[in-house]
Amino acid sequence: MHSPNPKAARLRDRPPRYVRPMIRFSRTRTPAVFLGLVLTGCSVGPAFQPPPDPAAAATLQPRDAGSLAAALRREPVPAAWWDLLDDPILSSLQRRAAQANLDLQAAAARVAQSRAKLGIAGAAQLPRLGVGGSYARQADSENGKMVALGAPSAPYDYWQAGFDASWEIDLWGHARKLREQAGAERAAAWYDQEAVRVAMAAEIARNYLQLRGIQAQIDIARQNEKIAEHALRLAESRARNGVATQFDTAAASAQLATVRALQPELAEQRDAHMNALALLLGLAPRELDAELGPARKLPDPPQAVPVGLPSELARRRPDIQRAQARLQAATAAVGVATADFYPRLTLGGGLGVESFHGSDLGNWASRQFTVGPTLYLPIFEGGRLRSTLALTEARQQEAAIDFQRTVLRAWHEIDDVLRLYNASQLRRDLLDEAVRQSRVALDTGVPVGFGVLTCDDEAQALARCGGPGAEEDKGYEAACAAMSTALTL
Repeated sequence: MHSPNPKAARLRDRPPRYVRPMIRFSRTRTPAVFLGLVLTGCSVGPAFQPPPDPAAAATLQPRDAGSLAAALRREPVPAAWWDLLDDPILSSLQRRAAQANLDLQAAAARVAQSRAKLGIAGAAQLPRLGVGGSYARQADSENGKMVALGAPSAPYDYWQAGFDASWEIDLWGHARKLREQAGAERAAAWYDQEAVRVAMAAEIARNYLQLRGIQAQIDIARQNEKIAEHALRLAESRARNGVATQFDTAAASAQLATVRALQPELAEQRDAHMNALALLLGLAPRELDAELGPARKLPDPPQAVPVGLPSELARRRPDIQRAQARLQAATAAVGVATADFYPRLTLGGGLGVESFHGSDLGNWASRQFTVGPTLYLPIFEGGRLRSTLALTEARQQEAAIDFQRTVLRAWHEIDDVLRLYNASQLRRDLLDEAVRQSRVALDTGVPVGFGVLTCDDEAQALARCGGPGAEEDKGYEAACAAMSTALTL
């Protein structure tokens, strides 16, 4: 007889790889352990851990700020950041849009849907109770097994009524993960609504500032038209007196035609911005023409722009919070798919009465009840469970990548608007200097040509609205608005 091999004996006693050793409980403790397992359960699948925030290291200062950086203050960014421009009409538009904007209303409806889904998911953790009753007039076949066993074949009545109850014991966290997923989707819908709100406010401010800038350009174009008409009359008079040539008259006529040609384009842009604002407020075209048609001075830029702290950036921007909520929902979905591999235990029962005569339903002898557990363990699903798990894991990976992309895009947006703010402020200062020098030139009385006659007003308009016909809003106020938007969206 061979002596036992100690190494082989240890290998036999060791549980195989990927198989956990069975947990053994003493017989006296088994009911208590089972009761604790039923009440508390356990969770399978990954637990969600909030990802780190790389945007906390963001630099909320322009690259070449210099002395301009003093205008950026690390103060909380106000929710109503448009109040920094101190324009009552703009503030009124924002308040009305918050109540009437259709995109915002649709986002609110999606929040309501997600809230209802959360209620549906939460109901899976609670017992279900129902009541029912039935009546049937029936008869057994004379050639059937019941009659063969001695049952009568005459028709008879059958009455039944009672209560039914069931409760699925959430042993593996299936229902809890479903509720966590629904809660995360509700949070994502709420942050999506906030993102729509911030984007709407940005669009209103952008269109309003561009509208005021274009109105200023229209006013300058009308002034230039008067000056060009006067210059043309002077040229015609000089030509009649033989002082000027036909070339001077033609040049003055061309200058007048050029100035007039600019006005239809500016009027079209003005009307487009007023219609865009009407759409944002849920109004029909031209409904804001009477309110916004009269030209008004562009709002003065704020002396300082609050940018907050980099560590608060993720909490301020709803798009980052939305991406994190979607990642949590995707992680919970992996737990739901994992729990589907495990047994499902349901406690069920019923209490009621049944009788062949309706008058006997109230008789105590007509009572009947059922109670007991139901255990379900999937054995073969044709690969459905594994494919579902692989699908949820792939979606979780996509959500994680989307979160990283959202944070990186937010970081880039903030850096871009800081650059825009810095460039716009420098440009505004240079144009202010151009205005000052133009006034000096006018005070000297030196005839420097047609362009200098309107350079004062034109330079001021350029400094505020970004130049005639500009499609991109590069004005100083727009830069402030864009930066406030980027810091909150």
